[in-house]
Amino acid sequence: MSRYDSRSADPSSYRDRRSDSGFGGASSYGSSVRTSSSKRDYDGAESPRKLDLDGLTPFEKNFYVESPSVAAMSEREVEEYRQQREITVEGRDVPKPVKSFRDVGFPDYVMQEISKAGFFEPTPIQAQGWPMALKGRDLIGIAETGSGKTLAYLLPAIVHVNAQPFLAPGDGPIVLVLAPTRELAVQIQQESTKFGASSKIKSTCIYGGVPKGPQVRDLQKGVEIVIATPGRLIDMLESHNTNLRRVTYLVLDEADRMLDMGFEPQIKKILSQIRPDRQTLYWSATWPKEVEHLARQYLYNPYKVIIGSPDLKANHAIRQHVDIVSESQKYNKLVKLLEDIMDGSRILIFMDTKKGCDQITRQLRMDGWPALSIHGDKSQAERDWVLSEFKAGKSPIMTATDVAARGLDVKDVKYVINYDFPGSLEDYVHRIGRTGRAGAKGTAYTFFTAANARFAKELITILEEAGQKVSPELAAMGRGAPPSSGHGGFRDRGRGYGGGRHWS
Repeated sequence: MSRYDSRSADPSSYRDRRSDSGFGGASSYGSSVRTSSSKRDYDGAESPRKLDLDGLTPFEKNFYVESPSVAAMSEREVEEYRQQREITVEGRDVPKPVKSFRDVGFPDYVMQEISKAGFFEPTPIQAQGWPMALKGRDLIGIAETGSGKTLAYLLPAIVHVNAQPFLAPGDGPIVLVLAPTRELAVQIQQESTKFGASSKIKSTCIYGGVPKGPQVRDLQKGVEIVIATPGRLIDMLESHNTNLRRVTYLVLDEADRMLDMGFEPQIKKILSQIRPDRQTLYWSATWPKEVEHLARQYLYNPYKVIIGSPDLKANHAIRQHVDIVSESQKYNKLVKLLEDIMDGSRILIFMDTKKGCDQITRQLRMDGWPALSIHGDKSQAERDWVLSEFKAGKSPIMTATDVAARGLDVKDVKYVINYDFPGSLEDYVHRIGRTGRAGAKGTAYTFFTAANARFAKELITILEEAGQKVSPELAAMGRGAPPSSGHGGFRDRGRGYGGGRHWS
């Protein structure tokens, strides 16, 4: 039996969620690691003695017991492992990373799901993040999308839920995950359902753009895990369809994206309704000042783990091509590019605006290309349909605004095209990161105009760091020279596939 399967309180208060019986026996880790909410270390905020915790039931959140094989690792071995996997850590009493799933000691029912999913070893963020999260401390995780961070917080969340008393009628969730977009929220819930099902943990997804009825019913029936976008969650709170009194495990996923989208007031409003001694896990792909500022306000004595360099850099598995063009040349350049690369593989094309997205998609379809578009003004049903057509390869070209730039986990996207250059280098890195996932290779093409010249210098840094060629025209723009007429083109595209009309 796993060490997470026995509890240190009245057995009738807790349960093994795979059966209707309570937990028998005493805790295998004893009361010494039961972290009472009043004993928590706070750093840079009010001390726990000043916080009003009266009337709040202490809860259990430290479940980590180091396995003998991890305990046996010397400091030098730990340092070598972290260097090899590009793991940087900060904080007090940082636990050693785990090298295998067995080292974490997840319950058998979680281990079965891990092996069923075909995972061989933890990703770097999981290897270091799991011991940190299971110790019950706050955690800042900086890792790019596609790094396995969803399971880095979801599996400890399942362990956390299983250690808490049953939900009573009228109780809100125990775990709250905030995400910036509907697409990301839905994907998180799919993972939550897969890994939580065997322990009878219920989850629901709360997001706008769809009728509230089914979401309200889920909340009223009682769910242990809620994954939500901030706006719709506030609607549900204000209409008293749920409450956050039971939340003891809070996740902010893609915090940088949420701040980019202007969600800071909503995040603060939501966090003000959650008990102050909760465990908070704060995930971001980048670490700008705004993200750091929010973390300082709401996290206490956190661990921090960074995967890869904290400097912005692109995935080295992606070949990057940048073409200097004028605005009027873009569409013809796009068609020429599609003629060169179209082989039935999935192609994701990014635009700045919803209007541009629709216009280019309409033009492509009129010209015989199998294109569909996805953006924030589409109904949820239409977005789901477009995504399923794209994933299935029935419509291998999808145009999108940045709503699809993060969180969309579509396997085998071979090409990303930035028809419009994004408003930040962070978004550039996230857009092209839709390809080259899970060890695959990918290619990104970017149209770069005189209006984008202010990004040239930083873009060159990203290209050079990834070992990519920098065209003379782009190098000149990086030095502040005016762009040439834009007759350059992409190089080394490989063999062409003729026009797109045979796809119509």
